[in-house]
Amino acid sequence: MLIIGCDFHAGFEVLAIFDKRTGVRTEKRLEHPGEAMGYYRELQERGERVRVGMEAGAPSQWFRRLLSECGHELWVGNGARIRAAAVGKKKTDREDAKLMLQMMLEERFPRIWVPTEEERDVRQLLLDRHHRVRARTGLKNQLQALAMNQGVQKGRRLWTAAGRELLAGLPMSEHTGRRRDYLLRRVAELDQEIAAMDVLVWKEVQQRPEALRLMTHPGGVQTALATVLTLGDVSRFHSARAVSAYLGLVPSEYSSGGKQRLGHISKQGSSLMRFLLVEAGQTAVKKDPELKRAYQRLWVRKGNKAVAKVMVARRLAMRLYWMLRAQWTYPQLVEHVGKPESSCGKR
Repeated sequence: MLIIGCDFHAGFEVLAIFDKRTGVRTEKRLEHPGEAMGYYRELQERGERVRVGMEAGAPSQWFRRLLSECGHELWVGNGARIRAAAVGKKKTDREDAKLMLQMMLEERFPRIWVPTEEERDVRQLLLDRHHRVRARTGLKNQLQALAMNQGVQKGRRLWTAAGRELLAGLPMSEHTGRRRDYLLRRVAELDQEIAAMDVLVWKEVQQRPEALRLMTHPGGVQTALATVLTLGDVSRFHSARAVSAYLGLVPSEYSSGGKQRLGHISKQGSSLMRFLLVEAGQTAVKKDPELKRAYQRLWVRKGNKAVAKVMVARRLAMRLYWMLRAQWTYPQLVEHVGKPESSCGKR
């Protein structure tokens, strides 16, 4: 077997290679994509068993696909833990590749879970929908400002059929009216595009029993699907708090000398997942009494809605984790929440 430490960049990669049969170490630099594709396909033709280790985070979808097609094994490692293992202040591409190779040989490579190509593709559907929703929100805010400048203040009622008809008929100057018509047209187009994407999202949910189970909890279709695609195999998390940390919903901490200092949430992990959890949390508090009480208590105590919303998002993430791990539906979760003898209460 060939063990390869790969320091991957957009235009090239640097390899540190160890041949387990001969014990020989070599180094290579391959330009992307031509030289890299030729090298790994040549190893495939020779019947070599290959294991490649690289840091997470690089834009390398084509590279992952290449290794999969060639039948090579890919290990993706935690970049922070790999960098923390470096000794000394010398940092070069060669040294990084050699460090990853050494960690693989010593069986201390910090390997992480990696979604499949199909799961990555469905994530793009959710991300595309998310960007269109945000674009629509921005357009609606501009239209609200135009309406208010004409003395019309209807809030959400502006987006009803009657409200849009009123907005379209407001007398405006030439260029303001042209801008108003353009924004209305774009909002209508985005409404149609988002509705079409909702159909695709629902089809993906129906193919995943775990997502259907999560949908029984108040919060929305997108959140259920995104949770399944983001967490993957939940057995890799030792507790619900570990899930909260993975999603960046726990406070950052700078404690030393016996003094504890907590900061804002770490915001590590998927920003899309955090957005969806906060959004879904606002739906959940309207339908779940326990979450509603917790939200109102913290809001009154802190005097800050944003802090209360993040707390609800964290609790929602923990609930969805337990629903996946214990294979509970929402009614079963409600039955177990708060019971001291249940594992959910202990966590």
